[in-house]
Amino acid sequence: MFGKRILLGITGGIAAYKIAYLIRHLKKEGAEVRCIMTPASCDFISPLVVSTLSQNPVSIEFWNKQTGVWTNHVELALWADLFVIAPATANTISKMAVGTCDNLLLAVYLSMKSKTIIAPAMDLDMYQHPTFKRNLNQLVEDGLSVIPATSGELASGLEGQGRMEEPEIILQFLREKFNRRETSEKKRFLITAGPTHEPIDPVRFIGNHSSGKMGFELAKACLSVGHQVTLISGPTALELAHPNLELIRIETADEMLREVQLHWNQMNLGIFAAAVADYKPKIKANQKIKKSVNILELELVKNPDVLLWASENRSNNQLVVGFALETNNSIENALSKLECKKLDMIVLNSMENKEAGFKKDTNKITILDKHKNKLEFDAKSKKEVAIDILTAIDKHQQL
Repeated sequence: MFGKRILLGITGGIAAYKIAYLIRHLKKEGAEVRCIMTPASCDFISPLVVSTLSQNPVSIEFWNKQTGVWTNHVELALWADLFVIAPATANTISKMAVGTCDNLLLAVYLSMKSKTIIAPAMDLDMYQHPTFKRNLNQLVEDGLSVIPATSGELASGLEGQGRMEEPEIILQFLREKFNRRETSEKKRFLITAGPTHEPIDPVRFIGNHSSGKMGFELAKACLSVGHQVTLISGPTALELAHPNLELIRIETADEMLREVQLHWNQMNLGIFAAAVADYKPKIKANQKIKKSVNILELELVKNPDVLLWASENRSNNQLVVGFALETNNSIENALSKLECKKLDMIVLNSMENKEAGFKKDTNKITILDKHKNKLEFDAKSKKEVAIDILTAIDKHQQL
């Protein structure tokens, strides 16, 4: 980030308080930071704080009545290597989508020649509203990148998607934006996530502890750089909305295979992060099984191998990335899976590492590929791990 010129636009949302941390991160990495604030944002964070941290005057109005200086929005737009609007409220996004220009920030946006990135922030019902989705879709079509809002506790007291991404993750996205090899070709990703539930009877199932977090973070990372994503997810409480996202909910391994078969030939590559159950009951009881015997025997049969099907039914240019969760002999087992599933790359999670495993927010991975390359990473948040995986995929495709 050293020497990069970041123009930061701050709009009037409660998440504006986080921008102080983002500015500090950017300055520590050697970036030049200038800030534009909408008048409404001044109610949420002081312009003095923003100016002090950025080490530059803050631009709010076209005309500074105290100094008598006019702010040239064209010069600001030409100065910036990147324009980041965070938080981006529903109001500002709506105005950007239709070309309204009633404040300095919008005038700069309409003058931008370089890339603009937005980090939306609003309440969950607003984030899911069809008018917001339509506006967001328009901005994506116009060439903007979106850092999707994450799920969590919102200012309203509700829980759900709409929370602006954390400053550390926004910083990581910006790093990757500068470091990632720019290409005009946007890819179509198929990503699987979560567990599968294989029914025993109408109320019981065979499954595992997968939360789906890794697959959803991979989808977010792909969406943030403009790719199209089809996310096929087993049962999980996670939510994700984005104009470039098709989210398909499934329950069983058979359903996942059917959706993969339906969409695979439209994709450039697949990342198969789902923890698909290996076995399912041979017969599903029509009614709840009563606790009438001390020992209940279930006959299990193998589930379809979704990953192997994708690998064996790909065109020459499709890339297949698998995941391996191991409890022992991790490297050996991962290499064996890489070979027998005919994969291009495999991401190893080892239960021997306390930072890795189901339902955790962190992960510690090793990436192995068919060229015998091995990349080991420290424990990181799953958001950062997702970016590491995409970076490794980019490098692999350049070999």
